[in-house]
Amino acid sequence: MLYALICTDKTGASQIRLDNRPDHLAWLKAMGDRLKAAGPFLDDDGGMTGSLVVIEAGSRDEALAVSQEDPYARAGLFENVEIRPWNWVIKNPEA
Repeated sequence: MLYALICTDKTGASQIRLDNRPDHLAWLKAMGDRLKAAGPFLDDDGGMTGSLVVIEAGSRDEALAVSQEDPYARAGLFENVEIRPWNWVIKNPEA
């Protein structure tokens, strides 16, 4: 099953994001085929305010465990992480 990890940054934590971005990108790349999509949420000025990461996982608990391994999460960047099952219907390359 696919899960969307909807992560909201803490206010004023842009430096935490910048400092940990290389490790975060390496972590995403290391997920291989489990990672389906990822990218930052932006504010109206183009500043990064959060992350959307779509992963394949066997359960919500597994998705939660994966989310907690994110270098951003380990650095305390996120105010909130919402984990939601997601059905990729339109433009799914595997369908």
